[in-house]
Amino acid sequence: MVVTRLSGHWTLADRFASPWHYVPFEVPAGSAALRAHLEYERSGAILDLGCLGPAGFRGWSGAARRSFVITGAAATPGYLPGEPEPGTWQLMIGLHRIPVAGVEYRVTVELASSPGELAADDPPEPPPPLADRPARRLLPAAPGRRWLAGDLHTHTVHSDGVMTVPELARFAAGRGLDFVAVTDHNTISHHAELADATATHRITLLPGQEVTAPGGHAGALGGVGWIDFREPADAWLEACEQAGGLLSVNHPYGGPVSWVAPMKRRPPLLEVWHWSWLDTRWTTPLSWWQAWDPMAIPVGGSDWHRPGSDAPPGSPTTWVEAEDTDSAAVLAALAAGRTAISTGREGPVLLRVGDELIASDADGTILVGPDGPKARVRGSLAKFPAADGYHRLVDESDATLALTG
Repeated sequence: MVVTRLSGHWTLADRFASPWHYVPFEVPAGSAALRAHLEYERSGAILDLGCLGPAGFRGWSGAARRSFVITGAAATPGYLPGEPEPGTWQLMIGLHRIPVAGVEYRVTVELASSPGELAADDPPEPPPPLADRPARRLLPAAPGRRWLAGDLHTHTVHSDGVMTVPELARFAAGRGLDFVAVTDHNTISHHAELADATATHRITLLPGQEVTAPGGHAGALGGVGWIDFREPADAWLEACEQAGGLLSVNHPYGGPVSWVAPMKRRPPLLEVWHWSWLDTRWTTPLSWWQAWDPMAIPVGGSDWHRPGSDAPPGSPTTWVEAEDTDSAAVLAALAAGRTAISTGREGPVLLRVGDELIASDADGTILVGPDGPKARVRGSLAKFPAADGYHRLVDESDATLALTG
């Protein structure tokens, strides 16, 4: 075992120079595994942790972890397994918050030459599939398509969530969802687990990542590879487009994590409805949407991390009118703008199908267009001529229950 210890001091001047700093260390040929540990005084400081190998990205855990292990066969969640290639490695340290006095840090890197000397923690046993799950909700759709209920913003143990990928799949399936995008922060280590969990729990898990930087968070959807969060936001969009994925601005009005990053072009998707829209009588999300890009395709996300801190998956529910239930079909429906959002999987839904707006299970609600109220909804299935612009269903207090682009 080879042990390297490094230490230093970061100041506000370092943070002003760059949000990210690097601690290099050498990995000799023949290394079977490595372990890195970051220590610092947390009073007033928040440091993020990640790793680059000679060939590029090897993992990110942000402030959720102080240490990680990488071996040939396994790795700490957030990190990519594979034998450590020889050469210069770098710990990526995000200076998220630095106190006025600065912060002392200490790094310990252990390198093992024999398999088994260092090991990542074994994952928990995956849960069995549900014996019974809610039936798919049947909604009016164009010929050859169906409306699928899902969530485009969730997290697991691969970043700062508490559920494993299989646990999330089972939980979301139990809530009646057809698809979920797994969008862990600044990593793609979870992507390797999605196919098995999709098959076991009969719910489509979309590959995703929440590109997370000081100027805002963006959902990169699809198997687009790792997006370098250190680049400007325009580069995220270009990388997604080149790889056939979709980019969404997440929680653009989300308190201290609101979107402030400049962009020359607009991403195709906008997370108009996030769990933090606590009072749906307020029209802040709608005004942000119309000011940012009225043509942006509206989507929603629960931003699920753990019980008691966020809304559960499907709150709100993003609906897509898709030709199949697999990832490619869901992404194609999103790209085409065949979306709707509702408070949850059950209750009122407003759909745009052909040249009609269809309100389902919305008796007594009010249809509102861009220029104000348009009609009272009567019956369990009401149809109205489609018109340009976004439309909503509201209750008598003007609270939004459902919307469509």
